[in-house]
Amino acid sequence: MEFLRAQREKRDALVINDPQPIASLADLWEQAAQMATVGIFVLFAVSCLYFCRPIVLPVLAAVLIGTTFAPLLKFASRHGVSPWVTSIVIVALMGAGAALAVTLLAAPISQWIGKAPEIGASIKERLYVFDRPLAAFQELEAALRPAATTVAVESSNISMVTPLAAAITPAVAESVLFFATLIFYMAGQMKFRRSLAAFFATRDGRLRFIRITNDIEHNLASYVAIVTVINAALGAIVAGGAWLLGLPSPIILGVLAMLLNYIPYLGPACVAFILFAVGFVTFPSLGQAVIAPASFIVLTTLEGQFITPTVLGRRLTLNPLAVFLAIAFWGWLWGPMGAFLAVPLLIAALVTVGHIFPSDEGKLPG
Repeated sequence: MEFLRAQREKRDALVINDPQPIASLADLWEQAAQMATVGIFVLFAVSCLYFCRPIVLPVLAAVLIGTTFAPLLKFASRHGVSPWVTSIVIVALMGAGAALAVTLLAAPISQWIGKAPEIGASIKERLYVFDRPLAAFQELEAALRPAATTVAVESSNISMVTPLAAAITPAVAESVLFFATLIFYMAGQMKFRRSLAAFFATRDGRLRFIRITNDIEHNLASYVAIVTVINAALGAIVAGGAWLLGLPSPIILGVLAMLLNYIPYLGPACVAFILFAVGFVTFPSLGQAVIAPASFIVLTTLEGQFITPTVLGRRLTLNPLAVFLAIAFWGWLWGPMGAFLAVPLLIAALVTVGHIFPSDEGKLPG
């Protein structure tokens, strides 16, 4: 009986191959202390990034965008154009592009807002099959939750204006900080880099810093330029397809597809949902409403899995898991702008890590 019990316990035990005792318990505690110190630093850094978002986010966005435009600034400087002139022209063109986009999109968006009651009635009519389940759920909620005395409070104009002002004022301040930082950084980024390199005590450290910044600049500029061309083509195809299918405001849908495609995975999913919602309101049947989002999913799948990796090449093709986790983290930390900056930040981080911890693939065992 004891033998059978021992055999059963041995069969049910976990498989642990060649266990070795720890040589020194003090070394284990030393490693644990180092890991705890790093963990505390990471938590502190994340907390600072979260609470300092109004300042760090626009400054970091300006630095990344300024680094992306660095090749253009160097090209203009070689031809005798002052970096200040080039920086002001770039920022003016960005502002003009944003103003043009707002002007083009204002009229269609106003029309959609004006049709909101009709759209709501149409959606309610289409979703009539859910009326009975929702009513049953409300009855169950009313039965489980005791009735509470409600007091009606009349809203005032001040209560409506205050949240609007609270939302607009930080956005304006952050926009001013972003454009000012962008101009000053692009105009003096070479001097700024030399000043930062001077903080390193050794020549090797200064050379490593210069190589890192140059590689970040090159990779960011290449990635953003190629992805911008691909996204512009995608937006044009979406706008043309929406026009052919009879969807309203095809220009808005094309612009949204272009801008949101800068955010991998999450952006195309939002565009597919928007296309389905617009088609659901526009067309009389569900089958017609599904055509646009289904076509867009096929298009983005081809773009993301074949076209973009082929154009970018293996060097700029990022790990999908790393991209997804970066978008999840920065989106959680800084919202939509964080998700928008996730891939450039990931590129900068991977370049830095690649210089500090270079991989020697030739010495790996076969």
